Amino acid sequence: MTIQHTDVTDTLRRVVLTGRLDIAGTDAISLQFAALSSSPQRRLVVDLSGVDFLASIGIRAIVANARAVQQRGSRMVLFTGDNGPVTKTLETTGIDAVIPMYADLAQAEQAALA
Repeated sequence: MTIQHTDVTDTLRRVVLTGRLDIAGTDAISLQFAALSSSPQRRLVVDLSGVDFLASIGIRAIVANARAVQQRGSRMVLFTGDNGPVTKTLETTGIDAVIPMYADLAQAEQAALA
């Protein structure tokens, strides 16, 4: 599991997760994910388009970071691209009702800034 980020603007950060978001993958990125999510005055687009597998522990990490972002008055959205398995998992678990989810990166970035 890898995690990278790009500060798109002064107020928008894109966090890119790649690989398996299972127990080992979530453990590997959890501290860095939390640190990137806690940056003040940044809205977040979490890019899941390169995630091969999404386990419940990975979903919990996403939700926990989304709550932390929300508690500091900001916003997190998810970008899934054409990643059907991850999109289906998020829809099946109802996460898409809690954290906005987009297949188009431009729409995700615009929604994060709204």
